[in-house]
Amino acid sequence: MSRFDSPGVVRLKALIRTQEKAQRPRLLAASVTAALVSAGAVLLLGLSGWFITAAALAGAAGPAVAHVFNYMVPSAMIRFFAIVRTASRYGERVTGHDAALKALAALRPQLFLGLARAPTTRALSLAGGEASARLVQDVDAIQDRFVRLSTPWGAGAGLVAGVGMAALAGWAPAFVVAGAAALGVVLAVVIGRRFAEPAGQRLQQASGALKTEFAALAAAAPELQAYGMKAWAADRLAELGDAVEDAAERLARSGGLIMASQSLAIAAGVAGAALAAGAGAPALTALSMLAAVATVESAGTLLNALRQNGAVKAAVQRLGELLDEEAPASSVAAVSPNLRLSGADLAVAPPQRLAITGASGAGKTTLIERMMGLRPASPGEILHGDAAALGAEALRPLFAYAPQQAVLLTASVRENLRLAAPSASDDDLWAALEDAALADRVRAAPGGLDASVGENGARLSGGERRRLGLARAYLRPAPWLVLDEPTEGLDAATEAQVLERLSARLHHSGQGLIVVSHRPAPRALCDAALTVSGIGADGRIQISARPRQAAA
Repeated sequence: MSRFDSPGVVRLKALIRTQEKAQRPRLLAASVTAALVSAGAVLLLGLSGWFITAAALAGAAGPAVAHVFNYMVPSAMIRFFAIVRTASRYGERVTGHDAALKALAALRPQLFLGLARAPTTRALSLAGGEASARLVQDVDAIQDRFVRLSTPWGAGAGLVAGVGMAALAGWAPAFVVAGAAALGVVLAVVIGRRFAEPAGQRLQQASGALKTEFAALAAAAPELQAYGMKAWAADRLAELGDAVEDAAERLARSGGLIMASQSLAIAAGVAGAALAAGAGAPALTALSMLAAVATVESAGTLLNALRQNGAVKAAVQRLGELLDEEAPASSVAAVSPNLRLSGADLAVAPPQRLAITGASGAGKTTLIERMMGLRPASPGEILHGDAAALGAEALRPLFAYAPQQAVLLTASVRENLRLAAPSASDDDLWAALEDAALADRVRAAPGGLDASVGENGARLSGGERRRLGLARAYLRPAPWLVLDEPTEGLDAATEAQVLERLSARLHHSGQGLIVVSHRPAPRALCDAALTVSGIGADGRIQISARPRQAAA
């Protein structure tokens, strides 16, 4: 572990080590089978070379020698080593990938949980495409790391088998074979660190940037089409694609250099083994030469790992950034739902209803996000009971939130609603849809609650997406219901229906209401109003309060 690692990287490496321990039996099985693969391959090649050479020499010596030549035992051993190599290869792939997939199945939720528990500014600073790239692409790079944990065992077994076979021709050929393998590894390590690792890191980062930009431009596709910006978007993606291609070419070039270095090591090993064997038996000389080839090649998986080290290091750094900060722990039970805003000398508590007004861009949404702990508030700006500066974990249970632009999963209506209440029954879902004036629309859709809403609600109109977000907020049992422009985009009749049912729901549940709206009808539900006039130079939101008579 580097002393320059950030806290998030240290935490991530600890998670990875935990999974390595949890998957130790599978990783051990993968290592054993990898060793059998390499040893079997080296022994198979060396024995085959000896057998072919010895059989040729026996045949050339005449019928008498050929007649007594024992070809049954070598043939059986060749078949045995071929079976061992094939079966072990299958076992290595199954056990190694099984360990990697099970480790990632445990690692991904922990990464997501770490992101969810971090200060909300961390999650809000990530674009959707960037978060996806980190939690998919970067985690996949770590999967390769788990798969490659068995490669040193395979390389070691290949070295032992190769040196042992070469020793049959004498200790000199054995030392030559060991030297050739060492030369191949040293050259590959030097090339890998000098060229492959930087290229792998660059490729991982460039691929993440491309995916992030693609997600952003895909979301803006209608606007790009409307304003004739398709060519600009294509050029932008092409520029990022060129960066990915350049990094991939650099990585491929470094792989070629590693392969060339291995060819050099093989040539040195073959020539050296032939010279070291001297006037020994031709069959054993051939065995030592092929042992040199097989021994250097047995390190192939290890050398391939060197090409991927850069991508793995970049992935660990990028994922570690998600865990760099932890939200301070706080007691949820001790938090009061009563709110006091020092800037307006205003205190409210459920079931009171507060309207927040102000010009566009004045900071209304920022204010409610600070109330809920989604953004940091200035010291003493917002008090929850008598407490200030509480962590998001403590504040989240106090609020059920329907933002202006509710993010919807590419899933069914039921799955989108149950984000707020995973254990809600279908009756609860239908009741929330009724109160949001969306039940008839869902009943008419094929599948009802199981109907897909499309990518981010693409199969719904803007007003329907807003009401689905409203229904989702209704399902969360929280002291405060916070609605940001809940009726924007609705016609007058639908707005009246939604607000009438909202008022009845609040009366029944006893929840408090905080509503941000430019429209008079939602504000008429409230008995107090707050005006936001902007954000001051000190970062505080400038507000003023006045009482307001609730609508009859």
